Amino acid sequence: MHVGKLNLRIGRPQRIAAAFLLIFLAQCLYVVHHQQLSETDYRFARCGREMWERPSPLAGYYTTCGNMQDGTFAYRLAALPLTAERLALSFTDLFRAPENRLYTQAVNGSTWESRHQLIGIKYLLHAPFIAFALWIAAGLWWVARRLFGNEGGALALALFCFCPSIVQYAVTPNNEILALWGLYGLCYTAIGVAHALQGPRRKWRPRIILITLALGLTACAHLSAAIVGLVWAAVFLLYLAERRRSQTIPILIFASVGTLVILFCSYSLRPEPFSYIFTGGGALMGCSLAGAQHFFSDITNAPITIAAVIALVLYVSIRRSRYFGNTAPLLVALSLLPLITTQVVSQPWLWALPFLFTFIAGVFSDALETKHRKLFLGLSAAIVLTQALLCFATLPALAQ
Repeated sequence: MHVGKLNLRIGRPQRIAAAFLLIFLAQCLYVVHHQQLSETDYRFARCGREMWERPSPLAGYYTTCGNMQDGTFAYRLAALPLTAERLALSFTDLFRAPENRLYTQAVNGSTWESRHQLIGIKYLLHAPFIAFALWIAAGLWWVARRLFGNEGGALALALFCFCPSIVQYAVTPNNEILALWGLYGLCYTAIGVAHALQGPRRKWRPRIILITLALGLTACAHLSAAIVGLVWAAVFLLYLAERRRSQTIPILIFASVGTLVILFCSYSLRPEPFSYIFTGGGALMGCSLAGAQHFFSDITNAPITIAAVIALVLYVSIRRSRYFGNTAPLLVALSLLPLITTQVVSQPWLWALPFLFTFIAGVFSDALETKHRKLFLGLSAAIVLTQALLCFATLPALAQ
């Protein structure tokens, strides 16, 4: 089907991807429907609304949650629908009689004390994180499909949509799913910028602005994720730019300065909490395999683990699989899986999953082009089906 001048074609691959995304959305809505609001939910909502509506009255602190050592992005995102609803209710008061107004002079409704006047809090609070999870799922499919074809895109998307850890972090307010979104987008945007440098200059600016936004929003989620992303962005730019390598350093400097501006804006242009970025230790990192071991030893992730082992064996043993499209996501995943942050709570092993799924999809797509195509088609289908059944079985536990 073609829509207007955009020449947007919706064929079987797009319909399959849409089906996977709808199933993922259904899983998330099921979990949210059976959830009860937790203390963490209230914390993100309260402190996020303080960011949007008015600063904390506590001297020296940005909000009543402190100076946001784990990033401001998730707090603002969690509270944005609630603040928007409150503003909408305030606007409707203009058309009500004074005695029927929701917000009186005694209650200005600018912070969490007027929460009883909001409706659908549970869904509004979690909807932005589900939306970002769907966004990264669609981005993962788009990248894998462009690199590896329809089978590769479908496999990567299926592994993402049926991963219980992804579903778990998609239905709770947290910075991890946002760092995952930003880091994956940052790395592949950097690759896109490197390719754009080979073309006309008129195509440079939009991509440079995009990489700046990706780096800045990633830093708003987790500073350590932004640092790792900046390192890999520099590596990819320098490796792929070839004759345009002299242009990469100004691009990285521009993106870094833009990131600081975005971070400053995320703290409402207040120097005191912004300075905590440089003194709070959010960028301190170390190494530990505990997180990766927990993920790969979990029985609900067994099909993903088996697929990763098979892909790694094929990558090492078959020369045709060792090219940039497969090597890049593997290297990023290997750098993230043993990473830990020492001063803030984060889950870098989760950030590695989209890169791992991209790597698996790439290697399996190479295998599908051999004489063993039917074998690997059956193996891929078995992995996806088993992973889906295990994911469905975990949904009631995730809702508790």
